[in-house]
Amino acid sequence: MPQKSKNTQKSGLWRILFSRTGIIFVMIIIQLTILFFSTYYLERYMTYIYGAITILGIIVLVYIINSGGNPAFQMTWMLLVLAFPVIGTLFYLFVKTQPGFREMKRKLAEKKIETDIYMQQEDEVKEAIWASKSSNALLAHYLSNSLGFPTYRNTQLTYFPLGEDNWESMLEELSKAKRYIFMEYFIVKEGKMWGSILKILRKKVREGVEVRFMYDGMNSISSLPYSYYKVLKRYGIKCKVINKMRPFLTTTQNNRDHRKICVIDGKVGYTGGINLADEYVNLDRRFGHWKDTAIMLKGEAVQSLTMMFLQMWNVDEREDSEDYQNYLTPKIKHIYRQFGYVIPYADSPFDDENVGEEVYFHILNHAKKYVHIMTPYLILDNEMRTTLTRVAKSGIEVIIIMPHIPDKWYAFCVAKTYYAELISSGVQIYEYTPGFVHAKVFVSDDDTATVGTINLDYRSLYLHFENGVFIYGNSEVPKIEEDFQKTIKLSHKVTLSEIANRSLLTKIVGKVMRIIAPLM
Repeated sequence: MPQKSKNTQKSGLWRILFSRTGIIFVMIIIQLTILFFSTYYLERYMTYIYGAITILGIIVLVYIINSGGNPAFQMTWMLLVLAFPVIGTLFYLFVKTQPGFREMKRKLAEKKIETDIYMQQEDEVKEAIWASKSSNALLAHYLSNSLGFPTYRNTQLTYFPLGEDNWESMLEELSKAKRYIFMEYFIVKEGKMWGSILKILRKKVREGVEVRFMYDGMNSISSLPYSYYKVLKRYGIKCKVINKMRPFLTTTQNNRDHRKICVIDGKVGYTGGINLADEYVNLDRRFGHWKDTAIMLKGEAVQSLTMMFLQMWNVDEREDSEDYQNYLTPKIKHIYRQFGYVIPYADSPFDDENVGEEVYFHILNHAKKYVHIMTPYLILDNEMRTTLTRVAKSGIEVIIIMPHIPDKWYAFCVAKTYYAELISSGVQIYEYTPGFVHAKVFVSDDDTATVGTINLDYRSLYLHFENGVFIYGNSEVPKIEEDFQKTIKLSHKVTLSEIANRSLLTKIVGKVMRIIAPLM
């Protein structure tokens, strides 16, 4: 493992320079500068200056009102523009006019077209799921026909209720790699977990295995040296940083690569909430016991994870040199009915589809008995809040397990502003008393579930690159529910009286932060 760099622990100033806070700070300086010069040097032109600012603000407001997207985002931007004309207008233009985003959107669309031939829905599988459960067949049709994520059979699943279990399995499977290893993760931190994985990757490179590794650029301000990718390249690992951070020049932090994908030889795949850092396997207990989940796929559905990875990998390639056929998953002739149906899916801020939220809506709207949810954050848009309350009022048991020890205090304050309405509607909310829940799990009626990277907040549902696996009729679904029941026994049920007795500061912070929740 490489020696830990002093740059790994970034200073507060470094964080500000590379964050939305830094951008807003610059905008505030600009507004104060304009006020200063207007008062002392441009007094005679002040009417014209503010007239120009007002006209520009009105144009931006008209554009926001007529733009598509979630109304919560529109309201937040409108409030920002009205309350702070210079900051709000300039920040909105800064976010919305960057050519890099448009180029990335175009390239991703091109790569999706290139891989479509390897993501075709088999008619036999489509007919079988229609005969089995028509409601899930409708979701399968949406994911396949509209988005290119086919439904598979012949895929064995293994559910991991803790990060430690996933880590142990991943080390074993990585050691077996013969041809290639693809890994794409949001967070990577130097430590025991990453060190053990990196040791195997370096060994596999020496054995002639192709190793590709991607991580999100936010690591450069929180966990890794800015040029860490060069270290990995020196080891022979092909490495890319998605959305590199550049101070004041981009807002790529708005569209983070939040996916967690590991593919080994096209035969084994992993995804879930678990990143490559010691807290995810309880070696570093900053927030008590870390409860996280993951899932391993073996079989035909791994091909979708492979193509998701390659689409992102090739988004900045100048030449179309990828030979996708070198990375296909072998077909299985015999049908294993106990494996049910598996649909790996991805979500992108550029596809004009809220895929993750649509999967969650589907599970909620078609439940017959219960929907059980684990999520670290609860920052809901109007549609999700309405759906949760309506389903609970309809007699369906809806239970949400949240952390008791949060990693982000401000997000926890916002989450608590939803508790009273949800509980009054019949939604049960529990907090995991041993520590922090990072799992992103929906399970329903003992036959349907999804495990992935998608939180119940605006960023995951609208702004980030995400992925998950929808599961129906697989023998692992009851094990997911079993894990939920074990987790709830370690959790505290939140009551209305408890919510009413929150401190005044918590209530105020939560309500104020909720106003800007879509931009958090």
